[in-house]
Amino acid sequence: MIQERNIRVGVLGATGYTGLELLRLLLRHPDITITVVTSERSAGQTFSDVFPAFRGQLDLQLSPLKVKEISKQTTVVFSCLPHQQSMPHTSAFLEYGSKVIDLSADFRLDSTAVFKEWYGAHVAPQLLQEKVYGLPELYRDQIRDSFLVANPGCYPTATILGLAPLLKNGLIAPESIIVDAKSGVSGAGRNPKQETVFSEVDESLKPYGVERHRHTPEIEQELSKLAGCEMHIRFTPHLIPMNRGLLATIYAKALKKMTSADLLRIYEKHYTSETFVRILPPDQLPNTKQVRGSNFCDISVRYDETTEWITVFSALDNLTKGASGQAIQNMNLMCGLTETTGLLGTALIP
Repeated sequence: MIQERNIRVGVLGATGYTGLELLRLLLRHPDITITVVTSERSAGQTFSDVFPAFRGQLDLQLSPLKVKEISKQTTVVFSCLPHQQSMPHTSAFLEYGSKVIDLSADFRLDSTAVFKEWYGAHVAPQLLQEKVYGLPELYRDQIRDSFLVANPGCYPTATILGLAPLLKNGLIAPESIIVDAKSGVSGAGRNPKQETVFSEVDESLKPYGVERHRHTPEIEQELSKLAGCEMHIRFTPHLIPMNRGLLATIYAKALKKMTSADLLRIYEKHYTSETFVRILPPDQLPNTKQVRGSNFCDISVRYDETTEWITVFSALDNLTKGASGQAIQNMNLMCGLTETTGLLGTALIP
């Protein structure tokens, strides 16, 4: 693939949390120019007037979403629109020649029937078979040749990366998987909701989306491909009173006796060439603060010799590796750039 330079980038839905994070990261990318930022609600204002933190760095005027005009100004379009709002425009962007990376759930699922069950009718079903699921650690080669990438959700990213070595090596009973995950409030989006206002969230921890969280079919779809059989998991997310960060604790029944040291070697071998997946040494466990604002996913794994169960801990920033950082990772691949370009910043500590 020919390497593209000065890639012209547009961000749809730029004023949401994933849009903000995307623009924060894109501003330090050496090979792109941000040409378009859209917002229906704030159209006509400059981005830096709406978000003064960007003053002097991104003073573009926010515009409404007009596909033809945006396509003339972009090589790559990132869609940070809410679920079901990207699909009506995506075909047109592709026809005009823009590559599309969609950060909603609109193209993550392979089946229109499954999509309808969890989200509603799909108005561009032909694109579900053309898209590539944007988890580079699994689909790097396909992403390089794609014009439409479905960026994974945050919970699926942490869960799939955590389980991939076990399923690829046939080490666990597929029906035994339990995922207990906790995410910061930014995962619920920027639009105000009663359940995410400060007085509701502060000093409280609660499960939500029990048995019906929309990331469940996405996780099961990709785990099924890894396992080579239909997968169903027990997945329970929780809302935790912090801005950003996600920790998934994953349990599965081992199919043979082993040690934690055995598992560590398997994980290190599986991810040996992956910059953004860090397998922690035996004396460390993942901590959301150590990945906050970065594109890293930190993983640790343990084997309980008494119960013969495996526990995997997987931590990432839900807005970065769980969304916008991973989207840039996909853009780099699609445009023939070094995959890590613009993404090697360390965590925001404290």
